Amino acid sequence: QVQLVESGGGLVQPGGSLRLSCAGSGALDLYAIGWFRQAPGKERERVSCISSNGGSEWYADSMKGRFTISRGDAKDTVYLQINNLKPEDAAKYLCAALEWGLCPLPEREYTDWGQGTQVTVSS
Repeated sequence: QVQLVESGGGLVQPGGSLRLSCAGSGALDLYAIGWFRQAPGKERERVSCISSNGGSEWYADSMKGRFTISRGDAKDTVYLQINNLKPEDAAKYLCAALEWGLCPLPEREYTDWGQGTQVTVSS
């Protein structure tokens, strides 16, 4: 089991960028880490995933091109870079973990979740 804490959200203007962080209570390199988002009144949707142990990355079709997932050098953090933010990107962004997971993973497979960080996109 691992505890996850997201950070990096905030208010940004359309066209701006954010880098969200998912920090683990320990090393995350043996975990697949997924990013999700949920806007008010909408279902949670998958954004991206990075497989355990140096494995592949996955992006939802609608996220390709503006979202980049990566692991930090210290192995206890996974980042989600979001460029050219649009109003429809506004949501709570959450990360989740599954030990030895291989992406893509359905939401139900993840065993550990963070509380989320809020992203607001407005001029």
